[in-house]
Amino acid sequence: MRSNQTSVTEFLLVGFPLSPGLQLLLFGVFSVFYAFTLLGNGVILGLISLDPRLHTPMYFFLSHLATVDIAYACNTVPQMLANLLNPAQGISFAGCMTQTFLFLIFGHTEGLLLVVMSYDRYVAICLPLRYSTIMSWRVCITLALTSWTFGVLPALVHMVLLLLLPFCGPQTVNHFFCELLAVLKLACADTHLNKVMVSVGAFSILIGPVPAIVVSYSYILRAVLKIQSAEGRQKAFSTCSSHLCVVGLFYGTAMIMYVVPQHGDPQEKKKYLLLFHSLFNPMLNPLIYSLRNREVSAALRRRLEKERPS
Repeated sequence: MRSNQTSVTEFLLVGFPLSPGLQLLLFGVFSVFYAFTLLGNGVILGLISLDPRLHTPMYFFLSHLATVDIAYACNTVPQMLANLLNPAQGISFAGCMTQTFLFLIFGHTEGLLLVVMSYDRYVAICLPLRYSTIMSWRVCITLALTSWTFGVLPALVHMVLLLLLPFCGPQTVNHFFCELLAVLKLACADTHLNKVMVSVGAFSILIGPVPAIVVSYSYILRAVLKIQSAEGRQKAFSTCSSHLCVVGLFYGTAMIMYVVPQHGDPQEKKKYLLLFHSLFNPMLNPLIYSLRNREVSAALRRRLEKERPS
């Protein structure tokens, strides 16, 4: 049978099999969302780099989160938009593998950054007198590099195992991008080890950090309730609720996709959940932080007033 196998050089992405008119409508809507994603996260990055008042550990980690969100969206959305215009357009084998690899890196890194940001909020609210000592710039850089490193390493393991598999057809990926599990279904060999590693990775990245986040916010809530000043309580709730909303969006959708048992047609459900995860989450994150965070809103007002002609 080996002699009859042919190497796959291109994959076809199914995307969303809808009528041409509806696909064109989705292209317009998703293009606007994509533009808002780039604009929103770009504004966050610009404000943090230009405003000295935002040169703090919290916004240092937020800048990394915005970078991940931009890269996350750029990795999957352009291909999806191209497929909406031309469903027959394929993606090369190398391009597909690269897309899978980058998706894993950015997904893992974002989850770890959210854990680090939870720790930062815990120290800021529960140990305010020791905050500058504990969250020194050396510690912040180390935590950020650790998040990126442990985002890359599991992705490397998945990619090595994936590239060891033979692909001999079919070449149709039932997704709008080269998602790992969807690509594994096309392999002409046993993928049990790959799926085990996906489960291990999902539990370590998605389940492992949850107790730490819950414990951190339990202490944070107790500390916030002890704050005597109403303004101090409101400020603490503002920054922490913003982060908690982002954590809920990321971990909620990711757990449904990779941890919660699926019934019915799981592939179709995951496709739409990953659409939310890849397009809407990165777009909503800067909105959540800017609308619910006074410091970001104030920095934006100062920048607009500075740029306004006198």
